[in-house]
Amino acid sequence: MHTAARMYYVDGISQVEVARRMQVSTATVSRLLAGARREGIVRFEVPDLDEANEIGGALAGALGLRVVRVLDSSQPAALATQVASLLREAKLDSGSVLAVGWGRTVQSVINAGLPKLPDITVIPTMGGTHQTATHFQINEFVRSAAEQTRGHACFLYAPSIVSPELRHELLGDAAIARVVSLWDRVDAAILGIGDFQHARTMHDVDIAAGASERIAGDVARHYFDEAGTIQTWPGYDNLMAISPDQLRRVPLSIGVALGKDKVRPIIGAARSSMINALVTDIRTAEHLQEARP
Repeated sequence: MHTAARMYYVDGISQVEVARRMQVSTATVSRLLAGARREGIVRFEVPDLDEANEIGGALAGALGLRVVRVLDSSQPAALATQVASLLREAKLDSGSVLAVGWGRTVQSVINAGLPKLPDITVIPTMGGTHQTATHFQINEFVRSAAEQTRGHACFLYAPSIVSPELRHELLGDAAIARVVSLWDRVDAAILGIGDFQHARTMHDVDIAAGASERIAGDVARHYFDEAGTIQTWPGYDNLMAISPDQLRRVPLSIGVALGKDKVRPIIGAARSSMINALVTDIRTAEHLQEARP
């Protein structure tokens, strides 16, 4: 019971994956989770909704965002609930396009579950990297999101950074060209907000030492300073990713981020206008208020 509860509520692993790892049925996992709630192993606290709404409203105004959803819990299931609420409010119908980014928080939100949005098209915001960690596997996020929403997955079989010659060749492929063309008509996006300390491990990004000191974070490998100004680097023009301008045209672009180390990245992402909505927890929101964005 403890193991199932930890994997689902803490690690953000879906019930199907928990069942696979524990070699039991999903019905058994569901019973274990219900038992964990009954015995108090898992407890849910109802936040002060007025306080959360007040903080969210104040942050939305300070950051220039359409909406900020503030949660008392940082558990993936809680974040996923608010992301799902925003997606439902967007009224995505058949043929709508949902773009997904990468990162641990995006991974946790998708694993925790997305709402049914039949016949939407789910696409990645960018190509892949040489990194092997699960939170970098963006095509897998697309597959899982499409499965949960009952939509259709379109994968991008390309690296995120390529040479000019390879980029030209890749865009000649019909499947890749289709995904790239869909970046112009994204209706909603779920985006991770990276901090540059993690980006330093991405050896395919060559950012000069002087410029690196200014960088606060990134969205879809578009690095920015705290003022939201995009910082370019050698090879940036060959990036296989949705562009900042394309992200700025997305009607609902949800940034998901948690933790004190994400304060500067969140502020920069908001000022860059690549996100227009934010889902975070109350502790991160309080740190943002202290930063006086």
